[in-house]
Amino acid sequence: MAETPVGPGRLLLAGRRALVTGASSGIGYAVAQGLAGAGAAVAVNYHSDREPAERLAAEIRAAGGQAVALHGDVSNEEDVVGLISGTVEAFGGIDLLVANSGIQKDAAVGEMTLKDWQAVLSVNLTGQFLCCREAIKAFRGNPEQPGRARGSIVCMSSVHEVIPWAGHVNYVAAKGGVRMMMQTLAQEVAAERIRVNAVAPGAIRTPINQSEWATKEGMEAMLRLIPYGRIGEPEDVARAVTWLASDEADYVTGTTLFVDGGMTLYAAFIGNG
Repeated sequence: MAETPVGPGRLLLAGRRALVTGASSGIGYAVAQGLAGAGAAVAVNYHSDREPAERLAAEIRAAGGQAVALHGDVSNEEDVVGLISGTVEAFGGIDLLVANSGIQKDAAVGEMTLKDWQAVLSVNLTGQFLCCREAIKAFRGNPEQPGRARGSIVCMSSVHEVIPWAGHVNYVAAKGGVRMMMQTLAQEVAAERIRVNAVAPGAIRTPINQSEWATKEGMEAMLRLIPYGRIGEPEDVARAVTWLASDEADYVTGTTLFVDGGMTLYAAFIGNG
């Protein structure tokens, strides 16, 4: 795990206790690694893929950190309560939440079933709400300290909170909802010294979109949407989350940090001025 030092011998998230949902693969896996490398104790949540979550937790412990793998479905209220209580039980409290769990069930609007619409909204939006609600309740038990939030939440959004995406209306609706939910929660709890922000990745090299970047043709098509000229890596997102969760971002709340290589700059307009 790469460390993220700040000053002599100090880590960016030393002493913090974090829960990362959907951390058994992709972005969530990298985020959990990044937080642990920055000094946080990390609860690695998984839903169906237990083995990689257990392996990651074991790797963090072997490197001298603290970690535990926790099973839970974020769309299930009882499971979410258990995830927060499990983190508190493992580490004595919770300071950080990364609400990362997400799924896709894509279809053109005429073929999209109500079941698939509801499944994506249940995980990607309701799941984030439940996790945020329970984390905020837990944060309220943390003491106030100068220059430090009582708790910090990073919601995993997407460039598609602002970019329409035909054939993915359920996913886009959920991410647009995450944006307004995050901003509203940030406004509501700021006076309690609880910060709520979001990270919005663009095209990231993860298993969920492997069909789009695994071929030369697919990669070329994707790169036409990215002014910076490369696909993102999960570690790019992890570094952004680590900073946003840390005291270095203490005066930042209600903000979405786009990690997209410029995708939201609408590359199709380059040269069209």
